[in-house]
Amino acid sequence: MRIDLHTHSTASDGTDTPAELVRRAAAAGLDVVALTDHDTVAGHAEAIAALPAGLTLVPGAELSCRLDGVSLHMLAYLFDPAEPELARERELVRDDRVPRAQGMVARLRELGVPITWERVAGIAGDGSVGRPHIASAMVELGVVETVSDAFTAEWIADDGRAYVGKHELDPFEAVRLIKGAGGVAVFAHPLAVKRGRCVSESAIAELAAAGLDGIEADHMDHDAATRERLRGMARDLGLLATGSSDYHGSRKTCRLGEYTTDPDVYAEIAARGSGTAPVSA
Repeated sequence: MRIDLHTHSTASDGTDTPAELVRRAAAAGLDVVALTDHDTVAGHAEAIAALPAGLTLVPGAELSCRLDGVSLHMLAYLFDPAEPELARERELVRDDRVPRAQGMVARLRELGVPITWERVAGIAGDGSVGRPHIASAMVELGVVETVSDAFTAEWIADDGRAYVGKHELDPFEAVRLIKGAGGVAVFAHPLAVKRGRCVSESAIAELAAAGLDGIEADHMDHDAATRERLRGMARDLGLLATGSSDYHGSRKTCRLGEYTTDPDVYAEIAARGSGTAPVSA
């Protein structure tokens, strides 16, 4: 089995619609794909309706968190989307995304970038607006060459010149909410140093003690040594170690199935999730 547990659609900051994403996942030879848009489950119904034969969808989301000033992401799988506490927190984050993005546009204009909110909103469409949409507008204007080039201290990286914060969950609270909604919590790209999103190993150990289920070890932002280090941490802490593409369509260079999750690990995730279940065509 080929299993990719981290992808994004136009419901957040990907460029494929949910329907396009599941079709491309099947064409890429995947057996299982998780849809984990940022702080939203808006793409799940469309993805389920378009599921090709032979492909299983894992409903999920990627929650925005912050710990000791470091922005990080928590993958949530198989939770009940209607559970009120977690639904309320997702809504708070989504509601804060628009004023935050508007604030970043204003700061960029102060820095001489002729970006407009109308264009950023147009790029985001019906999705949950985020920094990648701002970065895409900057690419169109020729300010930066690629989306990744916008995520620097010069522009919109954490604490960059045009950065504006937003409502983010404490990751310990995120784990509590995910588990309370019957879900499975996996720390996304925990040692992504080049993103500026790297927490201490002691923090990961504390999260494990608080109920964290796993860590995303195999990811494009982790080199071979980091991936091996994370797998060792997972063994020591009794955590599951996953692998995922973090696919965003044409907005990033990663490919569907570039990194995958071991079938036994996926089986354990499916067994632990009780808020909802994987869906097959």
